[in-house]
Amino acid sequence: MEHALEIFKVLGRIVTILPLALFVTLYMGKRSIGELPVFDFLVILILGSVVGADIADPKINHIYTAVAIVAIALLQKFIARWKIKNRKINRLLTFEPTIVIYQGQFLVNKMKKIQYSIDTILRMLREQQIFNVNDVELAIVEANGYLSVKLYPEKEEARAEHITQQPYAFYKGIEVPVVIDGEINEKGLSSRNLNELWLYQELEGKNIFDVNDVFYAAVNNLNELHVSIKNTDDNGDPPPISH
Repeated sequence: MEHALEIFKVLGRIVTILPLALFVTLYMGKRSIGELPVFDFLVILILGSVVGADIADPKINHIYTAVAIVAIALLQKFIARWKIKNRKINRLLTFEPTIVIYQGQFLVNKMKKIQYSIDTILRMLREQQIFNVNDVELAIVEANGYLSVKLYPEKEEARAEHITQQPYAFYKGIEVPVVIDGEINEKGLSSRNLNELWLYQELEGKNIFDVNDVFYAAVNNLNELHVSIKNTDDNGDPPPISH
């Protein structure tokens, strides 16, 4: 009889705690499910441990588990919003993207720093149907461990913009961020032999007189400035994509 009562307790905990865990995970957002940065991975790990312990051990107070789950969700949400508002905190809590291949050459020191072997990089290239490292102009290991690859223009799949009388005249190189959330990236400017005076002049030419209004700005190889301002949501509604 006692064992049967314990079993019913476990079943009751499953019925009550799993919907709560599902709601909390959805509340924390897509990043917790998809990309799994370091902090979000730890949150999911702890959340799973709390739920698992509650289900497996009927002696644990069920109310305390529910409070712990809600507290974890609120903490994750607070940290996520803090990371958005403060890029320094974001850099502390997540991995920075790391360039591991540039112009067909492996950057060995960068690979050692993030503890990626050449076998791992080659496997990730093959997974993207890339079997020749010389075809790779740029490869970046992202914060979630995914390998982003930019092939040389002549090795990319043909797109409409490739059809031109002058082959690869469309190619403008790789954009370098020069402003992120109102903060000027001096390294990005210097990599293109540019300075803040040039940046301000370009922004004024686009009727932007305060760099704090810029959410993202980047420069390509032709020194063309692409700008996305912070209030772009006010420029019209995007097309609906929901089903």
